[in-house]
This record gives sequence, C-alpha cells and structure tokens, in this order.
Amino acid sequence: MPRIMLGSAVLLSVLIGYCIAHEDHGEVQSCESNSFSRIQANFRPGAVTLDGHPDDWSEVDGFEFSLLPALDPDEENEYKGGKMTVKALHDGHDVFFLLQVDGEYAYSKGENSKCPSVALMFPVGESATYHNMGGCKESPGTCSDKTCHGHEVDIMHFSIGTAIPGRLYGGNPLDNGNGSDRFGHLVDLYAWNPHCRFLDGLSPSGNDTSAENNWKGAWWHDSFNVHSGFLEGDSPFGTSGQKGTYYFEFSRPIRTMDRLQQDVQFTIGQSNKIAVAFWYPVDGKPWSGFQHYSINCDWIPLDIFSPPSPSGGSWNAALAFTLLLSVTSLCVSVFVGYWSTRTNKAVAFTPIDHL
Repeated sequence: MPRIMLGSAVLLSVLIGYCIAHEDHGEVQSCESNSFSRIQANFRPGAVTLDGHPDDWSEVDGFEFSLLPALDPDEENEYKGGKMTVKALHDGHDVFFLLQVDGEYAYSKGENSKCPSVALMFPVGESATYHNMGGCKESPGTCSDKTCHGHEVDIMHFSIGTAIPGRLYGGNPLDNGNGSDRFGHLVDLYAWNPHCRFLDGLSPSGNDTSAENNWKGAWWHDSFNVHSGFLEGDSPFGTSGQKGTYYFEFSRPIRTMDRLQQDVQFTIGQSNKIAVAFWYPVDGKPWSGFQHYSINCDWIPLDIFSPPSPSGGSWNAALAFTLLLSVTSLCVSVFVGYWSTRTNKAVAFTPIDHL
C-alpha cells in the first residue's frame, strides 16, 4: 500500500506541475506563416547516439527558424539569443530530433520555470489545428474522447529542472501505463485544446494502463567543461550566465502501439506536421506556460524520407564486380578440385606425440 500511495503522489505532482506550467493561455495574434519551410528526416541508420551531444549530427542538414512568441509573433519580440536549428533523421524504426539554440546557461535545480524547456507537437486527429492546441471548443468540464474526437494532438514536453545533462530520460519501466516520467519530466501527452491536456493513458472518462511514454531524450550545454559523467550532486553543472548553445536530442518509434488516439503515427515516405516550442527564463525571471517561443505560427511539414535506391551506375558496377568475383571463385574451385584428383602423393599420418 505505501508503494502504491507513493506512485500516486508522484503522478499527481507531475500532473499538477504540468498544468501549472501551461496555465493562462490567451488568444493568438495573427501572423504570416512561413509556408515555404520544411523539416526533412533522411534515412541514416546507426548515425546517432542519444546523449544530448551534437557531434554525430555534423553530417545532417539543419533547418533554421526564428523564435517568435507563440501568442504575439512580432519580430520585435523575437528571442534575443538567436535562431533555433532543427535536425531530424530516422533509421527505419525510430525517428530522431535535435533542437539547437543559443542561450546563456540558466539552471535552477527542481525549478523547471527557471530552466529552458522544449516541446514538440504533432497533429493526430484529422481536425487537429495548430492554434489552440488541437482546436476543440469544449471546456475542461465537457471535453472528452467523444466530444473532441478528431482534435487530438500529440505532445512531447521536456522540462530539465530535474534532468542531469547527458543522461537519458523519458519512458521507463516504473512509469508504464501512462506518459509520465518521474525522473526527468520528459513526458508524453495529448491534448484537445490548451485546457484539456492529459498524460497518455489518462482521460476525463477514466485511465487506461495500456498507454506508454514512447519518447526518450537528453540535453546538453556546450559551456560544460566535461564531456560526460555528471551526477545529480554536480548540480548546477555549470556557471550561470555562461554563453553557449543548448542541445535537446529526442527519439521515438516511427509507429507505436497506441490504440487510444494519443500518439502520432509516422509513415516512411510520407509527410506529417510538427510544431516546436521553446521556453527560456529571460533575465532570470521564471516563465509561465503561455510565454513560449515557436518556430512558426502554424504547422511545419515534416518529411520522413524513404531509404534511397541505388543509382543505376553504381548498382551496375557493383553487380558486375560481384559477378566477376563469383566466376573467379568458381574457376579457382574447379582448378583446385582437378589438381587434387591428379595428385597421387599420400601424406603419412604422424601421431601428435611424435611431433
């Protein structure tokens, strides 16, 4: 019984913390969407280790975006630290993302709103809109999987206040049955609108323990003077105000076992949509949930490219070389067999103890 109570308390604290972090949503001001931007995820198996370090992404093309306030996308209020670079790839099983953004080091252990935070959002339902986080017009008291069906959006949110840099967070065995993460607050959620957001597996009509947190991720800041090996006791890990770049690295299976309309399902060779949000404690002031920046004021297309087919020239050359090697091997085998049958010399057996 104490163990069950502890688990419930942890889950409740996660839900309370998330709801507080995303309160007070206002109306979005109009803006002109950048309709020419796209993010492309090429097939690159075995290219990335999920550790927050950007080294293994050096050969992957990035896509650069201005960060404007989500509710007031005016260029005068653009994030002063610089633009965000988004990179993506897949290995046929998982899709990977790297978010890269300049920012002075800010970290306050256990206080997510005094640390940078990021989120990815994807449409799930056919009627899901970028604006109003799915766009269902129902209130918190009436939204449900029936009244808001078709407005579902899938959200990954990573608040780093309890996350050690370079360590892996997200789905873990202790949180099976819902989308929470008791260790690093890298959570898997779905929403119908800004006021109807829930961890995967939880809903107004009841909970379903078949849900999972399918995301994993790590973070890093390049002002750190060590490459790895941080422990919780090393917090705050770096010097406050140190200039540098934040890196947030994530992965998730292309397809999940979701049966609740709470996870986006990617398909290789097809396009989906994505939104990216960024929170930062400007001038050391804690941020509120609505005070986030976005890479665009609407969805950005996300292309999951198929593995490239071998080009005709290289394929023919490889085929010719393989055929030549096979013929040569066959000729050598025939010659060795013929030579063996023409040889009458016998080799005497020598016991091993006489050698």
